[in-house]
Amino acid sequence: MSVLDGRTDTSGTGNERALDAMFAALEREPFLEGYKTDIVGGAVHMTPQRSNHWDLTWGVLRQLRPKYDRRTLLSDVRIDYPGALNAFCSDVALVAEGAERTRQGGYLCRDVEFVAEVISRGTGENDYGPKKTGYATAEVEVYLIVDPYQGKCHVYTQPKQGDYRVETTVDFGEEIDLTHTPLGLTIDTSGFARD
Repeated sequence: MSVLDGRTDTSGTGNERALDAMFAALEREPFLEGYKTDIVGGAVHMTPQRSNHWDLTWGVLRQLRPKYDRRTLLSDVRIDYPGALNAFCSDVALVAEGAERTRQGGYLCRDVEFVAEVISRGTGENDYGPKKTGYATAEVEVYLIVDPYQGKCHVYTQPKQGDYRVETTVDFGEEIDLTHTPLGLTIDTSGFARD
């Protein structure tokens, strides 16, 4: 039995069709360039990308890259999650080796093993709230929040019944020990800058 067996699958639902229609409408608009778009509980959230946001995202990606194939590492790619109309474009997502693509070219949430979100001005409430719940409900093993406003990283592990049982907080400048998780590595935050 795979670790992924029995995990939540939102494909082929009315939710998926509604989300497809929402994204199709958004793609017809001229304002998507330079914005990250998430749909959280049916509400569209668009955040302009800032240079520190990308630096922090890249800081996580480059430390995962030596261990994980580039095809399993994603950034800003739509993945539908449990809940009413949830389609998150995570800053970083790691999907299982051999995960199959959906008909839209994305992945199923059941194949996501790790997610990192970098807090943006105005969207932190989603990252700490409904997105965290969506990731936990989908049983994403490790959820990392990089918060440049606090100068801290929050690591959530052991998802169960829509919540994470363990939270670890690390100050910027320290290492995030993920050796006890399926990732089996540490992330150095010494280069992470505050906003």
